[in-house]
Amino acid sequence: MQFIHSEEQQLIRATARGFLAAYDPARVRAAMRAPGGFDADLWQQLSGELGWCGLAVPEAYGGAGLGWVELCLLQEEQGRRLVASPFFGTVALAAPLIQAAGTEAQRAGWLKRIASGGVRIACALSGEQGHPPPQGAAVTLDTHTGRFVLNGVSDFVIHAEGADAFLVLARGPQAGALSLVVLPASTRGITLEPHVMLDLTRPMARLSFQDAPVAAEQVLGAPGAAAAAAERGLNLALIALAAEALGGAERVLEMTTEYVKQRVQFGRPVGSFQAVKHRLADMMVQVEAAKSAAWYAACVADEASEELAEAAAIAKSYCCDAFFDCAANAIQLHGGIGFTWEHEAHLYFKRARASATLLGSPAWQRERLMRVLGADAAAAPVY
Repeated sequence: MQFIHSEEQQLIRATARGFLAAYDPARVRAAMRAPGGFDADLWQQLSGELGWCGLAVPEAYGGAGLGWVELCLLQEEQGRRLVASPFFGTVALAAPLIQAAGTEAQRAGWLKRIASGGVRIACALSGEQGHPPPQGAAVTLDTHTGRFVLNGVSDFVIHAEGADAFLVLARGPQAGALSLVVLPASTRGITLEPHVMLDLTRPMARLSFQDAPVAAEQVLGAPGAAAAAAERGLNLALIALAAEALGGAERVLEMTTEYVKQRVQFGRPVGSFQAVKHRLADMMVQVEAAKSAAWYAACVADEASEELAEAAAIAKSYCCDAFFDCAANAIQLHGGIGFTWEHEAHLYFKRARASATLLGSPAWQRERLMRVLGADAAAAPVY
C-alpha cells in the first residue's frame, strides 16, 4: 500500500489550498446566509473550471477517473476553510452510493451529471431519531396497485434546500430489505422543513414523504437489494468526512499557535507558558494521529476493500474526536475573543460537533468496529 502522496497528489493538494486561500471567514458567513446555505459562485467554480466534482468519478461516466485518496485531499482542504458547499453530500456521499447500487444506465445518467456539476443531490438516510444509516433508515418503499411510493420522514438531511434531487435510503416490506431511490426534488408528495441547526455552514432539513411516486427506473438496482451497496457507499463517505475533520483540526491548531505567539500577557507571549505549550503539544499529537488514520483509510478505500468497514470506523471516530478536542482547546486558548461571535473559532467548534454526529457518532463507530472485528458487543449502540 502506497501511503506517501505522489507528486500528482501533492499537486492536487497545493492547487486546492491555493484556490481556497481566499475563502475567508467573511465568505463563510455570507454563504451561511445565502439561499440554500452555500456559496453558489464557489460551487460553479468547483464543479466547472476546476472539475472537482468529477475527480473520483470513472472516466466512462465523464470523470477524471482518480481515486478516493485524491477526493479526500479535496475534502481535507475544504475542511480547513469550512467551505459551505453541497460538495460532500453530492460527490462524497451520493456518488459512491449511486456507483455501488445503480445499474449501468443509472450510473451513466447520474454520475455524468455529478461529474459535470449539473446536479446537486441531498441524501435522506436517517429518520427523526437521527440513528445512523443504514440501520436508521425510516422511509419505506411501498407498492400500491403496481407502482412504487415513498412514505415516512427522513431527518437531518444536509443541504436539502437548493438540491436538484434527493437520494433516499428506504426500507422494504421484508426484514433487512433496503432500497436506494433517486428522484427529482420537485416530486409530488415531498415536503421540506428547514432546521436551525448548530452548524450553519452545513444546513439540514426534514423531508416528509406522503405517497411520493417513484418510477421503476428511479430505484437503484433491484428493489430491496441495496444493503451491501449502501454499506460500501457509506463507508467511503465516512472516510471523506474523516478527511474533512482532519483539515479542520489542522487549521485550528495552526490558528491557535499563531495567536498564542502574538497575545501578550504579564509581559510575555502566552505561548511561552508551559501549560499552554502542553495543550498545543496534545493538539499536535491528536492531529498527527488523525492524519495517519485518515490517510490509511483513504488508501484502503482504493486498495483493500476487505478492510474498508474497519478503516472507515477508525478514521471517522478518531478524526472527529480530534477535531472536536482541538476546536474546544482553540476556543479556550484564544481566551475571551474565542468565545465571541466575531471570531471564527466558534464556527470550527460547531462544525466539529456536527460532523461528529453525522453518519454515526465516534462512540457508535467504535461500537460498530467491535462488531466488525467480531468482539462481544452485547451493549446497545450509543448514538
